[in-house]
Amino acid sequence: MGKNLLKNPSGEEQLEFWDLTENGGSQWKVEDMPGDCGYDFCMDGVTTYFATSFELCLKRQVIDLLAEDYSSEQLDAQPSVTVDDWYCGRTDSGCTYQMAVSLLDENQEVVKEFKPEPVTLDPDTDDCSWKQVNHTFTDYGPGVRFITFEHGGQDTKFWDGWFGVRVTGSSVTVQV
Repeated sequence: MGKNLLKNPSGEEQLEFWDLTENGGSQWKVEDMPGDCGYDFCMDGVTTYFATSFELCLKRQVIDLLAEDYSSEQLDAQPSVTVDDWYCGRTDSGCTYQMAVSLLDENQEVVKEFKPEPVTLDPDTDDCSWKQVNHTFTDYGPGVRFITFEHGGQDTKFWDGWFGVRVTGSSVTVQV
């Protein structure tokens, strides 16, 4: 497994390294596991998560692969790029979750994108415990130099506070 290229993937350093592209409602917040009406996480060492609010909250990182010490030759060989994310809801409020990951060229134009349909969790009908989303990019062509990772969501009841989706344990790895 390669090194996680995302910095502060679980909120250990609050919101450091994240660009808050949408910061609605009561805004992003970092909370300790399991949180109010929450679930324990399934991996050792992850003790915090990012909580969203009643209006859309999205956060993003742009990874410069050359600055991360990958060479153009390594990148043009199209190594596998794997993205992972974990999300859950609360037992007392519904929420929505979304993510988008893009491989970009030197001009930051999209070469390939992974953008699954947004997920809605309803505690009355769904298991709102931690769920994993993952995707591996392969055969995407030469020229990738950047990766953008963006995720977030909101609650569906529009309650003041942090009743929206929770995210943690995010990762982006490149297999060279």
